[in-house]
Amino acid sequence: MDDERGNATNEWETLVQTKQVVSPPSDGVSSLSWSPNANLLVATSWDNQTNADRRRRAGMDLPPQVRCWEVSPQGQSAAKLATSHEKPVLCSCWNASGDVVFTGGVDNQVKMWTLATNQTQQVAAHDAAVRHVAYMPEMNLLVTGSWDKTLRYWDLRSPNAVHSQPLPDKVYAMSCTHPLLVVGTADRNILVFNLQNPQQVYKQIASPLKYQTRVVTNFPDKTGFLVGSIEGRVAVHHVEDNMQNKNFTFKCHRNNNDVYAVNSIAFHPVHGTFSTAGADGAFNFWDKDSKQRLKAFQAANAPIPCSSFNKDGSIFAYAVSYDWSKGAENYNPATAPNHILLHGVQDSEIKARTRPNRR
Repeated sequence: MDDERGNATNEWETLVQTKQVVSPPSDGVSSLSWSPNANLLVATSWDNQTNADRRRRAGMDLPPQVRCWEVSPQGQSAAKLATSHEKPVLCSCWNASGDVVFTGGVDNQVKMWTLATNQTQQVAAHDAAVRHVAYMPEMNLLVTGSWDKTLRYWDLRSPNAVHSQPLPDKVYAMSCTHPLLVVGTADRNILVFNLQNPQQVYKQIASPLKYQTRVVTNFPDKTGFLVGSIEGRVAVHHVEDNMQNKNFTFKCHRNNNDVYAVNSIAFHPVHGTFSTAGADGAFNFWDKDSKQRLKAFQAANAPIPCSSFNKDGSIFAYAVSYDWSKGAENYNPATAPNHILLHGVQDSEIKARTRPNRR
């Protein structure tokens, strides 16, 4: 990818265009997801799990690991609702109507959170932590990926999985845009499913990248997907063999000899360009079709573990908190920042443009 460093924002621009979410989690943020039809933002987190046992013994309530905010078009946030699991929560997604949130976590459960009543109920379970969840309105099914090395499909009217798909290893990444479902597991496996035949693997490949997969994100047109890894690199990969000549990889989230994980990739819902966010605390906007970076933003003082565009792409939400890329020994909950920031997206930053001519 071409690198247009002249488009990097200065500190003043970043402060003007970015606002902090009020009452953020007090521990590492694990996922961010927007409602499909309103400016409601949900975050999941580890929230103060280091003190969980002590709080239980003292008869104290645990802080909520799932929080919801209402966000104005100007980026002002208001805490709306909150709920909890027994253990850290790793993932979240919305149903199509935007009135229910599904959350999964280290308690091996998936809960359905009905916002109108602020009530939760368990709707799915695994034999190990639930790493990813996705709701498929086209099939009225919930799909869950776990560290128990299975992918499971759930009809919410039944307590048992409709199908449990064995996988070669733990689920690390997942992206679902019907009919394309892509799963990244440990040991660099990438599995592609055609949801018109969800009980069969359509294609299995080794990751185009040499190191551990952190994130996969499907193209809006469902012809392929992006893969991000711990080595500061992204792969642009197409599903069908007759499009393999369009595949390529590019470096990102690097600073001289320092290489950082690519933690999050999100496509803009209008322009089809995309963002990457990484352990270096930076996020960037890119255009895969013209193979160029559209905008580079000033790095925060801690990693960005997750990010997401809202329904019309006018707001880019990202968390600044520890991402565990340097292990538990480098985590200090007393000093680690935990913020969720809202960046007002400008068309000039994210809209695709013609690749500059090279002399």
